[in-house]
Amino acid sequence: MDKKKRTNEWGRHRVQILWAFLTNSYLVGFAKGKIYQGKLKNLCVPGLNCYSCPGALGACPIGAMQAVVGSWNFKLAFYVAGFLMFVGALLGRFVCGCLCPFGLIQDLLHKIPFPKKISTFRGDRLLRKLKYVIFIVFVILMPMFVVDLLGQGAPFFCKLICPAGTLEGGVPLVLLNQGMRSAIGWLYAWKNLLLAVIIILSVIIYRPFCKYICPLGAVYSLFQPISVFRYRVDQEACTHCGACAKICKMQVDPSKSPNHMECIRCGQCIKVCPTSAITSNIRRNKKQ
Repeated sequence: MDKKKRTNEWGRHRVQILWAFLTNSYLVGFAKGKIYQGKLKNLCVPGLNCYSCPGALGACPIGAMQAVVGSWNFKLAFYVAGFLMFVGALLGRFVCGCLCPFGLIQDLLHKIPFPKKISTFRGDRLLRKLKYVIFIVFVILMPMFVVDLLGQGAPFFCKLICPAGTLEGGVPLVLLNQGMRSAIGWLYAWKNLLLAVIIILSVIIYRPFCKYICPLGAVYSLFQPISVFRYRVDQEACTHCGACAKICKMQVDPSKSPNHMECIRCGQCIKVCPTSAITSNIRRNKKQ
């Protein structure tokens, strides 16, 4: 990749880093090993940002969804559902590409040199459907039907799978709290194993968590074709050179499907297009 493309990509990374800092700026939490529990924690942030991260100022929408999906707190349930629909309809998976801290971590990991990077493989397209299954089973069905004696479900995705929660919340809290270190068991070991696998895969495969596992990305992808922020292709200007498809790490061909459900709006296709045929625009009650 040439110098210009590296510069363009780091422009997006600066936005990711700034947003990650703004949403995790409770620095006292890192110093004391405690979680911020002020009023801002009642609000969701757009990306997958763990509630238990010592610096987190807001709540993760997936964690919040699990907390209310099986409860009688309809007011909060409507808020979380409405938040997801609003952000999805407004931005689509732009959140994944620019506003998700764990997406940033995967981006940086993939920059680590490796002899053979894997762009795609047999079964890749089918495996991408897994994130929808995870959303339905672990975020909706299990918290709704697998409940305790009080009728309360558990955040099963956060508890059993989420590597972002392990990295952002579990590891820092265990390192900063001696009492928590003495209480860790098999579940903590399992979550760290999953995290290690995701970290290794992220070096080899671009954003494996986003492609195959993330339930938040699954939700936002459903709104991608109708989101306000969207990409547009000028078919008269497009020469079908294939440059946009070649640079896309999500294996999307923007010249054919500019608003594909797997697109994370990283903007590299716009920057590499030799005729400026691909642009981003605001949808104003008209079809592309």
